Amino acid sequence: QVQLVESGGGLVQAGGSLRLSCAASGRTFSRYAMGWFRQAPGKEREFVATNNWNGGTAYADSVKGRFTISRDNAKNTVYLQMNSLKPEDTAVYYCAAEVVLRLFDTRLRVRADDYHSWGQGTQVTVSS
Repeated sequence: QVQLVESGGGLVQAGGSLRLSCAASGRTFSRYAMGWFRQAPGKEREFVATNNWNGGTAYADSVKGRFTISRDNAKNTVYLQMNSLKPEDTAVYYCAAEVVLRLFDTRLRVRADDYHSWGQGTQVTVSS
């Protein structure tokens, strides 16, 4: 199982920006599919963004054009740059990882059950 540690959450005013980081364990990070999910109080966990091992990305409609997922394989780290934040972005943000074993598997993983490894979460609060 991959160990994941998120950082970068905090309190920001609406319209502001934050960058979340997620450091992963393991020697084969370049073969990990990485995802960001979030969960607001009283709501189910929802997909935010994913970055596959080959660089493919996908975003939830609610964050498209505002959030950007990226990765640095040399640092075993995935990032989520969040711009133009809104109060409805307030949630605990979770990083997720899945080791992609099949060589030509480029499927974009947007479901929580696509991932077996999860971080502890980092709180993002956007004030109005």
